[in-house]
Parts: sequence; C-alpha cells; structure tokens
Amino acid sequence: MKLILAEPFKSLWAGRDAFAEVELLDGEVYRELEARRTLRTEVDGRGYFVKIHRGIGWGEIFKNLFTAKLPVLGAGQEWQAIQRLHEVGVPTMTAVAYGERGANPADQHSFIVTEELAPTISLEDLSMDWLKQPPEPRLKRALIAEVARMTGMMHRAGVNHRDCYICHFLLHTDKPVTADDFKLSVIDLHRAQVRPRISQRWRNKDLAALYFSILDIGLTRRDKLRFLKGYFQQPLRQILAEEGALLQWLERKASKLYDRKVRYGGAL
Repeated sequence: MKLILAEPFKSLWAGRDAFAEVELLDGEVYRELEARRTLRTEVDGRGYFVKIHRGIGWGEIFKNLFTAKLPVLGAGQEWQAIQRLHEVGVPTMTAVAYGERGANPADQHSFIVTEELAPTISLEDLSMDWLKQPPEPRLKRALIAEVARMTGMMHRAGVNHRDCYICHFLLHTDKPVTADDFKLSVIDLHRAQVRPRISQRWRNKDLAALYFSILDIGLTRRDKLRFLKGYFQQPLRQILAEEGALLQWLERKASKLYDRKVRYGGAL
C-alpha cells in the first residue's frame, strides 16, 4: 500500500481510512465511470480535484492491449508525472493526497487529489474566436513559445502526455495577462507515462495531438515554425533538414484526426 497525505488531508483524515474517506468526498462530478470518478470538492474554502480509480478488470485490460492501447490502471501514472514535471520545472498541478492499495492491477484501488488551478482559462477556450478576432500578435507569439518550451521540457524529462491538446494548457488569470507576464500550467496527466527517455513514437503522438488541436484557430505557417524552433531548441534550418519526415507525418496524422472529428461530430 502507498499513502502520501499533505495538508489539509493529513489532518482531515488522521486516524481514518483514507481510501474510505476519499469515497465520501462530494462536490461537482465531472466524470463518473464504473472504474473512475472525477470531481471537484472544497475543503476549508479551497478547491481540489479528486480522481478515484477502481480496478478496471482483466477483461478491460486485455481489451485495451488487443486494440494497441495502454490501459490506465490507477492514479499512480498521474502522481509520477506530476512529480517529474515539478522536478524539471514544468508548471503543473500540485498533488496533496495520493493513495494506492492492491497488488492486482485489475482490482487496484487508488486516488489522487490535486489543488485546483483557479482562476484559469484553457488555451482552447481562449483561442476559440481567434479566427474572427485575432489576438494581440505579441501575446500570441509568447503563448506559442511557452507551449513549445513546456512541451519540449516535458518530453526531455521522459514524460509523454497522451492527451496533449491545447485544452490541457491552462492560462492563469489571477492577474492581467500580457505578453511579458503570464503563466501556463499543463493538466490532466492521468494517462501520462514516465520513462528515463520517451520514444520517438510517443513523442510524435503528443505532437500530432497538439497540432490537431490548433488547426481551427487560425495559426499561420510562421506561427507553426515558431513552435518548432521553441520545441526543438535548434536553428530552424536544421530542424527542417533533420525533421522533414516528422513534419510530413504530423500533417497526415493531424489531418486524419481532423477528418475523424468531422465525421463523428467532434468525438475522437
């Protein structure tokens, strides 16, 4: 069994079964599945997000593996990803409670509680009207550069997100946002993987997802090249020479994802 508690849950659950207590937390439910529950709760006036994982069963595990998908077995993946990103300085959530019990991955019970990042707005919501109302150019360039920097740092730290869309980058709005002064945080790491070094395959999947998620917001070719330069941290000429195959693959993969989105009415 693993159990790590920080305040306020260290005091709140002192002498109690944390795995039972987390199930009693209530609030606004964001997702309710048989094997996973996500909700927002408040303790002493502060907001927290709670993700509870219950065993998905061997049938679901094998189903994922047979369709070449890696199943999410518990909260441990998100806990490890958060810790690694903190180590390397990528802004993300702060976990204040984590628990895992049960050696059998099919019926493991685990949870993670993170501090709410508020007030914030996702880059997806921020850029929703950019086609009709383009943003201030300096701010747009600064946001692109920061997403590139954060994604590159995440990948170089051995973390691949597996849901790397702009909706999972939050812009903090607790103070006026300017091109010279703003903060982004990356969230929703429950599918993330942590390795000493990520493979090119998983790196490329994250980049394709990110590229797909910006297709409708009016970014120019120059904007995309600016991202590549910030992500690879190399001269643009070198990137285009060495990563030509990747760039062509990204175009094809993002196009396929977009066609699927159109075909199924927005569902991926």
